[in-house]
Amino acid sequence: MAPAIPAGDVVVITKTPKLKHARGLLERVVDPDLPFLSIRDIAILRNVEVSEEGTVTVTITPTYSGCPAMETIRSDIRAALVEGGFHSVDVETVYSPAWTTEWMSDDAKRKLAENHIAPPDSVLAIVPEVLCPLCSSDDIRTVSEFGSTACKSIMVCTQCGEPFDYFKAI
Repeated sequence: MAPAIPAGDVVVITKTPKLKHARGLLERVVDPDLPFLSIRDIAILRNVEVSEEGTVTVTITPTYSGCPAMETIRSDIRAALVEGGFHSVDVETVYSPAWTTEWMSDDAKRKLAENHIAPPDSVLAIVPEVLCPLCSSDDIRTVSEFGSTACKSIMVCTQCGEPFDYFKAI
């Protein structure tokens, strides 16, 4: 089980209909680089609040500083909430504490593997255990430290010969 997002920054869970509706709408917002993962799965979503006046405030944290996907994510959050009936939406970005792969849900890591991306190992691992998401071999080599995004490396399995991405532990 992934560690919880630090106290004070935990996504608010409540039974108010407006907040429940807003959270449901945000479940459909995905990371554009990993469209099979919601922003909740990957733990970009930090907090959701709905004021009595109906303003939705969404707090997010980028996976790394300067992530080019964040503007698309902000836009997608606004669009999902406006299309869902909210007229006032604020999206706030916080950088502290810094995002970590430790916050990713086990479901997110499973979805990465299902999509042929090796999920991150613990950030505490001295030597991360990277397994081929196709054949589960640990006989792999790094082709490039940076893949299609800065948070992924390109690896090749020497057992099955297939290339794959590895989502780096941060």
